[in-house]
Amino acid sequence: MITTDQIGEKTKTFVNNNPQDNEGNILEEKVNAYKKEALFQLKFSVILKPAIISLAALIISFFLDLSSVPILGNVTAKIAKGLFPTWQANTESLVPYSFWWIPVIIYLLFILLSYSAWLKLKKEVSRRTSTETIDKILSSYITIVDSIAMSLPLIGAAILLISIKLGEEVFLGISVPFEVKALIILAIGKLFEPVLDQLGLEFQNIVDTVKNMNERYYSQLQIRNSKSIMKQLSMYGGNNHSITDISLKDAELYQEILSKTSQLSDTILKNFNSVAQVLEKISSIQGFTPEKIEQLKKMADSVAIAARSLSDDKTVTGLKYLESIVKR
Repeated sequence: MITTDQIGEKTKTFVNNNPQDNEGNILEEKVNAYKKEALFQLKFSVILKPAIISLAALIISFFLDLSSVPILGNVTAKIAKGLFPTWQANTESLVPYSFWWIPVIIYLLFILLSYSAWLKLKKEVSRRTSTETIDKILSSYITIVDSIAMSLPLIGAAILLISIKLGEEVFLGISVPFEVKALIILAIGKLFEPVLDQLGLEFQNIVDTVKNMNERYYSQLQIRNSKSIMKQLSMYGGNNHSITDISLKDAELYQEILSKTSQLSDTILKNFNSVAQVLEKISSIQGFTPEKIEQLKKMADSVAIAARSLSDDKTVTGLKYLESIVKR
């Protein structure tokens, strides 16, 4: 019969001499090599495709201007003339300020923010593969982009309210052109979010691949360890069966039977402790009273419970199955 101490010694010897430690080091080297190669191939140019929509919005902003823009000239007036041939521009009206450069500067700022996010994600993923880290980094940069895109229209609205009192020149010359560009920037900011989402997707693919490599390795390692432990126990008991005789299902049933046996042992121990307490009280009594008879009845019930537990068909079958596994 194999005792608990003998099983513990065999298990400890198996773990200490486990050759899978070298496999773990090899796995770590493979994971690091994969991350290094994947991060090297992940260029910042991955943002080009999702950035097309926001770039188109930037180009459209040149055609939505109340003043002249470089190269294109007074685009809004030309469009109005094309739609209404008889329309004549008021040459005596004031010329508003040209804010064509504001969307360009903000768009370049968005590109710089995405580049900063790309560098930070690259650094973090190279150190540790964590989905939470990617989400936190992207969330912070998306918040910055949204804040910039939302704040300019609000500032423009405040300027509009102030300029109403300052007169037509300030209202039409500064406030309205600035608010037009601020609203365009709001649209560009919302259309720029897919750029950051694409960065997150690319880095998340690397993280998922690393996790899958680890999960496949450790699941296979767990199966091999279970079979190896069972083989060690079989060899200690003088059994010459090969490791293939013990399947993973057998190992699971073995674990389940051990658990049920442990529960049964606890029940038996409690019952016999109750018997010991009752017998101790009986030894000190001088005569039988109704109360003492009741105590004896409880003792009999405890013994009956233990007997029923031992006579249960499932329990007996489980113990026999456990014995057959141990003797393999």
